[in-house]
Parts: sequence; C-alpha cells; structure tokens
Amino acid sequence: MAMAPDCGAFMSKFVLKPPPSPSPSLPLAGLTFAVKDIFDVEGQVTGFGNPDWARTHVPASSTAPAVLDVLKAGATCLGKTVMDEMAYSINGENKHYGTPRNPCAPDRVPGGSSSGSAVAVGATLVDFSLGTDTGGSVRVPASYCGILGFRPSHNVVSTVGVIPMAQSFDTVGWFARESSILKQVGRVLLELPDADPIRPSQIIIPRDCFQLLSIPTERLTQALVRSVEKLFGVAIVKHSVLGDYVRANVPALSSFLCEINEDQVDNIPSLTAFSSAMRLLQRYEFKNNHKEWVSAVNPDLGPGISDRVREALQTTEENIDVCLSVKKEFHAALTSLLGDFGILAIPTVPGPPPELQTDSSALEVFRAKAFSLLSIAGVSGFCQVSIPMGLHDNLPISISLLAKHGADGFLLDLVEALYESLKEQVAIAEKSV
Repeated sequence: MAMAPDCGAFMSKFVLKPPPSPSPSLPLAGLTFAVKDIFDVEGQVTGFGNPDWARTHVPASSTAPAVLDVLKAGATCLGKTVMDEMAYSINGENKHYGTPRNPCAPDRVPGGSSSGSAVAVGATLVDFSLGTDTGGSVRVPASYCGILGFRPSHNVVSTVGVIPMAQSFDTVGWFARESSILKQVGRVLLELPDADPIRPSQIIIPRDCFQLLSIPTERLTQALVRSVEKLFGVAIVKHSVLGDYVRANVPALSSFLCEINEDQVDNIPSLTAFSSAMRLLQRYEFKNNHKEWVSAVNPDLGPGISDRVREALQTTEENIDVCLSVKKEFHAALTSLLGDFGILAIPTVPGPPPELQTDSSALEVFRAKAFSLLSIAGVSGFCQVSIPMGLHDNLPISISLLAKHGADGFLLDLVEALYESLKEQVAIAEKSV
C-alpha cells in the first residue's frame, strides 16, 4: 500500500484559522501547526489513537486551552495527527491507522506516542506541532525524527481538554525544526514575559548516562562541549556520575533498588529503580483514569499496548506512596544539584531509532535503557529539550538538556543560543567520519 503524501502523519485534515486580531504582529502569525489526537477540538471526537475510543465518545464541546493559545497567537491548525493507542507506547506504531513514516529513516519507527505530530514537523508539513509527553512521548519521537522536542516543567502548561494518561507525569509538549520557532511557541504556551537570556552556571555531563549509548559517547558530547566552551567558556562544563548522586540523595528509592540486578551490564541501578517507580505510578493512574472504559468496551488494542493496559488494570495501591516520596525527594535532590541555572546534559534515548516491527522482546534492553534516561525528567518534573545531533550511520541521534522546574524560559533561550553552533560542530563531526 502506497504511503499518503503526508507520510501518514494525519488522522484528519481541517483548517482552524486564528481569530481576528487587531494586532498586526502576533508571535505565531503565518505559522502552521498540527495537534495530536489527544487534544479536544470543538465539534470533533478526540480519538485517543483507537477506533473503539472514537466510536464510544461524543464530539468535544470546547477546544483545549493549549490549542486555543497558539491559535490566538496567530497560528493556523491544519489537522489532527496519528498517535499510539491510549498514549501507551514510545514506538509510534498504530495497527488501526498505520504507522507514520519517519522522514529521517523510513525503515525505522518514528517514535511515540506523539508520532504523527513529530512526523508532520520532520516532513515539513507544518511549522510546529503539539503533542503530549508522559513517559517520553515528545522527547522520543523528536529524537527519532531528527527535530527539536520540548517537554515543559510538569504542570506549567494547561492539560485541560487533553485526555489524561497519568497526571503525575502528563505534560503538553511541542515540536519544531528551528530553535526560534520552538522558543516562540514556548513563549506563548508558557506565557513568558520578555527577558534577557541568562548565562548557565554549569553544564553537568553525567558519564554513566552516556555509557548507556549504543553509539560512541564522543559523537554527542564533543559537539556539545565545544559549543558550550565557545559561547560560555571552559569552566562551566562539569562531569559527574548521576547514579551515585541519586542513590545518596533519594532514600525512598531503596525499596525499588532492592529489586534491581546490580550486576547487569549497561545498567545504572538507581535510574533503573526510578524507571520502575515511574512506570508503577503511571500504571496506577492510567487504571484510575481508564479502567471503567476498558472493562466496559473491551477495546481492540494492538500488540504491546494490550499487554501494558492489562498490566495497568491489575495494579494495586501497594508502593504508590513510596513512588510519590521518590518524586518529591528527587525533585529536591536535582534542584540542589543544578541550582537555579545549571543544566544536565544526557542522551535523549540510548541510540538511533529501532527498525519497524522489531519484536518487542528484542527491544527490551533498549526500552529499559531508554526509560532510565526518560525517567529523570519524568520523576523530577523538570523541563527537558531534545536536540538533533545529525546522523550516525545515516540514522538520527540527539542529546537532551534539562533545567530545574520552572526554568523553561531559560532552557528555551539556551537552546536558541547553542543551536547554530551545535549544527556547525555536528557538521564537522559528520565530515570527519
């Protein structure tokens, strides 16, 4: 079957124009965007990636505030995008609506669950798009599709009119190809005032996180270090071991650490424990949100998704209070480590995107490493941006920067400051291969 000219990114196409405005210089004027099919748009059924969900729900009576905000800022919406069913995957494959084609690597997964939103931007069908990120659903597809993806601090962008997945982690994020557009969209959604960019106090590069990579560490770190040194000087780059810091400063994690095999190769025990805590709380909240519907409808769910939903529905309250303590302690510990204007630099994911239709058991090690990295922002509630770092063996790779909760404007300014230099350094690295 031939792929549609939109790379299979769209669920439905329509045009929502910005409301009339007396201002000639709206911040997003002339830009186009798409929204994940998890956001309410007045008069349309929000499909949540599954035809049974769409069949059993009525059209939305109002439009999600996040969508209204970018419309009011002058942008035009061109439609809704494909997503993983019930937002419960990071692959981007959907058995009902098809898998959007990764514009960077057509034989690889696009990443999920905001797959269509990432593909729409990566394939230049729109200027930016809105997605959601609970466990990694903006950061992963941004990395796989070679574009910028921003997960804001938890609870700073309204999730009203967005189907909940797990409220302790749900965020509204966005994608763009250019750092200037990423920042402009962020300024609108975050309602940021004009302010001068702030110089970062430190850029921390945790060695253990980069050891999870399936590609040479230097391929990511060298370009970042050279760009940072060029802009801000040598002194602000620091190296650390994040796993040891976490173990020493998050005592509530001990009950999850005791379940971890500490001798496993390519494993950071404390981050693996974080991942366990995050996914347990995510399952528990998903069950509270959707058990009634799943039990009543018995929806047709794709492979992998059905297993995760079934597991979620069996989750009990055991250890949920410990998960909440882990979140609170890690938020405090990471705030202390970074300070007001420190940055943590990590790989977004452990390497390039996996091949399409890879057996789930073959992906297990990759997924485990991915969630160890993704859980850092998830558990802390910090903001994170995934930045494309070119190609390795013709496949997209990325790096991520994290800043403390509420420092979203600072992080967006930093990305804009670094982006052109990073592209230059990446080009140099690609030529030298």
